[in-house]
Amino acid sequence: MKTLYYVLLGLFLALGISQAQHIFNASVKDKSNGEAIVGATVLLFGTNNAATTNSNGKVQLVNIPSGKQIIVFNFIGYEPRFDTLTFPLSSQEPIEIQMVESTEDLEEVIVTTTRSSRSINDLPTRVEAITAEELDEKATMKPGEIRMLLSESTGIQTQQTSATSGNQTIRIQGLDGRYTQLLKDGFPLYAGFAGGLSIMQIPPLDLKQVEVIKGSASTLYGGGAIAGLINLISKTPQKERELTFMANGTSARGLDLSGFYSQKFNKIGFTTFGAYNGSLAYDPSGNGFSAIPQYGRFTFNPRLFYYFSEKTKLMIGVNTSIENRLGGDMRYIKSHKDSLYFERNISQRIATQLSFDHDFGKCSHINIKNSISIFGRDISKPNYLFSGNQLASFSEVTYANHDEKLDWVFGANLWTDQFYENKTTSEKSRNYNSLTTGAFVQNTWKTGPIFTLETGMRLDYAHLSNSHSQSKGEIFALPRISGLWKFFRSFSSRLGGGFGYKSPSIFTEAAESRAFQGVQYVNIQAINAERSYGANLDFNYKTVILDNFTLSINQLFFYTILNKPLIFNTDSLPKNTYSFENAKGYLETKGMETNAKIGYKSFKLFLGYTFVDATRNFNKIETVVPLTAKHRINAVLMYEKENNIRIGLEAFYVSSQTLSTGFQTRDYWIFGISIQKWWGKFIPFINFENFTDTRQTRFAHIYSGAAINPDFIEIYAPLDGFVFNGGLKIVL
Repeated sequence: MKTLYYVLLGLFLALGISQAQHIFNASVKDKSNGEAIVGATVLLFGTNNAATTNSNGKVQLVNIPSGKQIIVFNFIGYEPRFDTLTFPLSSQEPIEIQMVESTEDLEEVIVTTTRSSRSINDLPTRVEAITAEELDEKATMKPGEIRMLLSESTGIQTQQTSATSGNQTIRIQGLDGRYTQLLKDGFPLYAGFAGGLSIMQIPPLDLKQVEVIKGSASTLYGGGAIAGLINLISKTPQKERELTFMANGTSARGLDLSGFYSQKFNKIGFTTFGAYNGSLAYDPSGNGFSAIPQYGRFTFNPRLFYYFSEKTKLMIGVNTSIENRLGGDMRYIKSHKDSLYFERNISQRIATQLSFDHDFGKCSHINIKNSISIFGRDISKPNYLFSGNQLASFSEVTYANHDEKLDWVFGANLWTDQFYENKTTSEKSRNYNSLTTGAFVQNTWKTGPIFTLETGMRLDYAHLSNSHSQSKGEIFALPRISGLWKFFRSFSSRLGGGFGYKSPSIFTEAAESRAFQGVQYVNIQAINAERSYGANLDFNYKTVILDNFTLSINQLFFYTILNKPLIFNTDSLPKNTYSFENAKGYLETKGMETNAKIGYKSFKLFLGYTFVDATRNFNKIETVVPLTAKHRINAVLMYEKENNIRIGLEAFYVSSQTLSTGFQTRDYWIFGISIQKWWGKFIPFINFENFTDTRQTRFAHIYSGAAINPDFIEIYAPLDGFVFNGGLKIVL
């Protein structure tokens, strides 16, 4: 009898408990437009009991105890909502929950490269933004250059073109560096001859943001953006003063000293950046050649802003740098004996910037800009000298009109480029004169809450002449189209494509790697501009899980075809002599990029994967594009407490590559760790880059032949190996 009593008591208790568990039904919507919010998290406060809204914005939360309970509603881009309800509810009908968009959305990034007035999340053109936080981290790792900043981004590879001087170029989606357009605040300051040392000579401390468009972007800024474009956005003065100093030293005997100042007064604002970056020669392998050259560089970039009114402003600036870079045999660097191998680069760069902006109202404005740049460079080797000067100018006027649904941008530009080679005969002269005029129009149309369409058209007339009495003019029509689908707040997709072109020039990656020795002038009459077309498709998803985890994923697919690219022709020419011709065929790149970002409280995990299938189809024979890794992985785990401490762990994988000789290289990993600590205005930092000492000289010899006249193997892995650096940043 007692047993039966306990059984019945247990059944009644179980029944009571089950009856105390209740159900909550809700319909979650955007307060401003009434649209359903898909993927919002609904959480019973203080528990792990959570659910997410479906495709109609509806959700059901079960197993809710009796009494007063707090229900939390959360979604990226919206203010969290806390509702206190008493269970059981009087009705089981869904309760309408209206959420308000956050005014402090950390994902909201405004970009300028696309010339639109919209945020990065509302642009049909796919843009990647490297924001101030990432720039600050990389500035402490490589204060003198942006190479690391770019090379550690998914889909971007930096290719070293000199084994001893460290010269580098940018590759996007398997295409050579000459197909990527590098801009500074929308100005093409690093084109042609001036692009040879560009990423090695741009310090990141005065940058606010870096914006990257992958795939053809020639419609936006003209020829040269077949692989994409990179726009370096400088800091602008604010009412609150910014004064930063940085000192850095490296185990490779490098020294970096830099400072930045900006402030806005009533009608005047200033930004000033100055830096010294240098190093002694460094040979970690002991093979007798410099992996890091001896160099010294001074940079000075002042800018003046004058605010005529709230609607009108003028900016005048100058970018300057002077560098002396010496690599080669370590014995020559120390003693300068003529019988030893060396490679010296002496360069001077000065570029003016002028930009005038006027707003006619809230919906329209005009921008007028001009730059004049002078670049000189001497490359010397034993018994060889290449010396030249480039004078280039860029002028542009754009008018934009925009409202909630339509953006229009109209513009015209004039781009000149003159190159003069010093100490050469008229028969061998590689001088040229280029003049390009262009006009473009772009429209962005938000058809509704789901779809936005962006279309554009550019017409360029490019005229090229040289010192051999050759000249040619060509007209290029460059259409582009992109669409953005916002299926849900958490899920969107972009599809776009366009045409591109590149005028012929001797300043190619292959010519740079030879220091232009034996490279012939471009036969304008026989050579045509390179033309391309390509497309990108991407998918984006982001959500909040259990109020603690954030997840965002971007999946990109890309395809580009380049018809009749410019290549070397060595047939019927003396040994070590190279002339240019259009290949009989095409170059094709296709692949994908995957980016994932996972956040949990103070931790962030970034994962990136790049797959590139780049092939040459010349004379109906398919070969792999040399020095292109088919697989690349980048992973960064970051722990950060704002204004307290930042610790980053990095891992990068590069798969096997094919050299021009057909040799298959080995794959490799690179690991690093960086630490920053805030003590008020003082921020010490230390970084251990490549602490496993991965370098090409550990895999094989990097040259053949005698040391006096070495034949260097193509560079596919780091040469400097493990280098640690540390320093102090002071923010006043």
